[in-house]
This record gives sequence, structure tokens and C-alpha cells, in this order.
Amino acid sequence: MPQAKRVERERVPRAAPAKPSPQGGLHAIVKALRTRSGITLTELAERSALAVSTISKIETGQLSPGYETIQRLAIGLDVEVAELFQARVEPVSTGRRGITRKGQGVRHRSKNYDYEALAADVSKKQFLPLFATIKARTVEQFGGLPSHEGEEFVFVVSGTVVLHSEHYEPLTLGPGDSAYFDSRAGHALVSAGDEDAKIVWVCSDRDALHTAEKARHG
Repeated sequence: MPQAKRVERERVPRAAPAKPSPQGGLHAIVKALRTRSGITLTELAERSALAVSTISKIETGQLSPGYETIQRLAIGLDVEVAELFQARVEPVSTGRRGITRKGQGVRHRSKNYDYEALAADVSKKQFLPLFATIKARTVEQFGGLPSHEGEEFVFVVSGTVVLHSEHYEPLTLGPGDSAYFDSRAGHALVSAGDEDAKIVWVCSDRDALHTAEKARHG
């Protein structure tokens, strides 16, 4: 229809990004946001400081990115990290709330972690709540200690977690234990023992990071 073609050519404001299918997953959300923003794979790669091949594999579902890569994609797309985990992306009014029934969050799998984004129907959140399963068993699986802007809070639900940090000795956490730490320091969470640990994981999502990266990329 003529009207649909006109909408596709328009640049969608940040307050009302694309509305990918709830069943599409992160790869579909990334592609939909990029397409509706009118930028090419190469442009997104430059803005995100990622390889074109990496983004292409993510969009086609051949690669499941970790949190650091997801954060870079958010910078390149000029959206908050939380929007890449949302089943629906749309503006909301004040007085809002989000409810996630057991097992009904938006899921994303990566090599070291399985994420379930909670309150995914709420956009423009000040932080990103996740229910995560830790599959990694060694720091070597990360290729070093990842770091990024923001702060994080983890609460262990089951299993045993070891928090490796750039500035501290490894910290072992059991069910009911929690830790709050600066994401700018290198860090990694691994499961200890045969059971994959499960945690509530809260990450801050700072606009300051987007502003800084936008300025750096012009």
C-alpha cells in the first residue's frame, strides 16, 4: 500500500522505534531497528565499533552476541540496551508497570549466559532486569575479563557463582548471596560445580554512554 511505503522511507524517532515480532528474537529486533532507522550494515558497524560480518551474522541468527556486543549495538542504533530485549518497543506513559510471569520473559542465548529479560514490555527503563543462567565454567571462555559502562547487581537464586573481578580476588556466592559492582572494571561470572547457576541480574543502562559514543563517532 502507498501509505506503508511512505512509512518505510521515514526515519522513525527514538521515542517510537520499530515494533518487531515478539517471536522474532534479538536478531529480528536488531534488523528491524536498523532498517527503520535507514542505516546500512556498514554504517551500523562503524557506529557500533563492530565488524560488518558480526552484525550480519547477528541479524541472520547465526551468532548470539554477549552483553558487551549487545551494548555496542545499542550505541550504534541509538537506543537503550533494554530495547533490544523487548518483545514490543513503543512509548509508554508515566505511572507504568511491567509484569513478567514465570518463564515468559524475552529470551536470548549466548555462549556463556542465557538471558531472560524481565519487564520487557516497559520501554525507557532506568535499568535492565534479567533472569540469567550462567553456562560458563572458566574465565578463559570469555577470552579475558569483559568491561563496559554502568553498574551491576547480581542475586544468586540457585547454584554457586564465582565473580571474577579486575580489582578483587574471586568471590564465591551461594543461593541468597548478592553482589553490586562497577561494570567498568573487568569482570565475569562463572558457575562452580555441575549445576548451571541461576541469578537475578540487574544492569544499569546509562544514556551517558550513548552520548559519549555518539560524540566519538561524530
